[in-house]
Amino acid sequence: MAEPRVPGSEPDDHLELPCGKTLDPHEIDLGMREYACSCGETHAVVTDVHPPSRFFPESFVVVLQELVETDDEFDEFGTPHLLGVTMEEFPEAVVTHDASDDGAVGYSMLWVTDFDARRLHEIVVELVVELMEHAISHAEDDAAITEFEEQMLEFDVGEFVEQYRRQREFESEHDRAL
Repeated sequence: MAEPRVPGSEPDDHLELPCGKTLDPHEIDLGMREYACSCGETHAVVTDVHPPSRFFPESFVVVLQELVETDDEFDEFGTPHLLGVTMEEFPEAVVTHDASDDGAVGYSMLWVTDFDARRLHEIVVELVVELMEHAISHAEDDAAITEFEEQMLEFDVGEFVEQYRRQREFESEHDRAL
């Protein structure tokens, strides 16, 4: 007797998570930010349709998009780049699924991490700060470098993430851009 399944999904269509458990990508809906895994942990979930404003205010996203040149199929710097940097730093903690040929899911790319959504948020902010520090180190304006370094000494990643998540109402369906 045939096993029941989601139309269009194949039995081997499951994604192996960093914890070793598997996930059917069809279980992920566009509003999900976390997946409660059978391993007992909660894994962050990101899709390519999630805007970078999930992690940063819109005004900062605009600056990133104006300053960061991309050399890929994406029109501008965005969520795939943020997750790409995360994957470079934590290759064993992030898995991806290409769903570009699966019209049943609503997204083209899926990333699931070994850490929860809040920790992923902190990591993304930390990595962008590192990229900014690297970029400013190549500036020829010593005053700009000094000013940036002084601002970074006062910047608290955890506090930023806490305030941003509270303002964005990540715990409800009424999430809104800032």
